[in-house]
Amino acid sequence: MKIISRAEIDQILPNLDPIPAIEQGFAEYSAGKCNIPPIGELIMDKGEVHIKYGCINGEEYYVVKLASGFYDNPKIGLAPSNGMMILFSQSTGEVVAVLHDECVLTDVRTAIAGAIAAKYLAPKNVTAIGIVGTGVQARMQAEYLKSVTDCRDIIVWGRSTEKLLEYKNDMREAGFSVAATKDMAELCANANLIITTTPALEPLIKAEYIKPGTHITAMGSDTVEKQELDSEILAMADLVVSDSIDQSQTRGEIHKAREAGKITDANLLELGNVISNGTGRTSDDQITIADLTGVAVQDIKIAEAVYLASLKTS
Repeated sequence: MKIISRAEIDQILPNLDPIPAIEQGFAEYSAGKCNIPPIGELIMDKGEVHIKYGCINGEEYYVVKLASGFYDNPKIGLAPSNGMMILFSQSTGEVVAVLHDECVLTDVRTAIAGAIAAKYLAPKNVTAIGIVGTGVQARMQAEYLKSVTDCRDIIVWGRSTEKLLEYKNDMREAGFSVAATKDMAELCANANLIITTTPALEPLIKAEYIKPGTHITAMGSDTVEKQELDSEILAMADLVVSDSIDQSQTRGEIHKAREAGKITDANLLELGNVISNGTGRTSDDQITIADLTGVAVQDIKIAEAVYLASLKTS
């Protein structure tokens, strides 16, 4: 059994491009080639733990991933996320590797999913990138969007003046021009590619804020309770895409919109099918939504890629 530390993973990632593998993973998932059981969850007073696991049938490995979110941790000097991925042999069940990534691989594969969604659904001419939130994903989503858009103008929304200033400084160093606002209507009026990255329990974006031609990738709402978008936005969208229609029955923006009677499964496409069939955005005037709750096939692909890369460096 190989143990791969966070330090080793940090050295591997800059030389690794897992985007094509994860894109292929989504396609394999939607083609029915994967065995992905329901997500396990442990919700506690101060944090939450998600357990995602599964395999791609006929391939060499399967993965069990644990990822936690303890959102008050920064107040005591700790990271808000932690976790690990465990890689097993499909043939024998033996543990092949423990990737003690402290949740960085979950962060990376989540950001990559946002880039993949934008590749197929964002308008060709991105006037500005709207980022809702100021945390880890608010930074990483923008970084990975560099692979699919030339736009480097960000409008960021947040509640904390201090965190907005930190975000502006960090992302300017990363090559972006950044404007900050506490007015969500202002963000939506000026950005046509919007990424939501918060653990909000009530909608942050109202339907009347959204103009034609906008794409929204909603990735913060990954439990039953969370919601970032007014469900009416999904009702008025031209395309609503889920990374997993099955998972959207119990979590995410689609779950909330279905509960509100705004959409049904007939209104949905799955990201893997969009990738395989080219059924994404067809007009710059369309309103498109990608609701990403995170699928274990992403963990399988990135864990395998890091493990194989580690064998070459050891």
